[in-house]
Amino acid sequence: MCALCGILGNADHWTDAVARPGVFSRNSDAADRRRERIRRVQCANRVLKLYGLKLSDWQGSAFLLSTATGKTEIVDHMAHLWIKAEKLTGRLCDPLDPALIARLEAAHD
Repeated sequence: MCALCGILGNADHWTDAVARPGVFSRNSDAADRRRERIRRVQCANRVLKLYGLKLSDWQGSAFLLSTATGKTEIVDHMAHLWIKAEKLTGRLCDPLDPALIARLEAAHD
């Protein structure tokens, strides 16, 4: 299967809000699900900025992770985000690193 077919046929991931009977989600409305996806991108970008990266939504089916120089990786879902971030930066990207969290908290004050 080519990469494009893999993206177009992408199945739902547990990190995405979906509207299916029997699936718990507070977002049964498509607009609410879209807003939640945008909020996840915004939260991720607060952390990714410290690594020189930026995440954007791609047609509601995947994400694009980019460096300041334009190198870009397609991220199928949030579970692959940090793997792709490490690939682009060539270094460990740990969103739970205490020093990183301290920087985020200092920037938030």
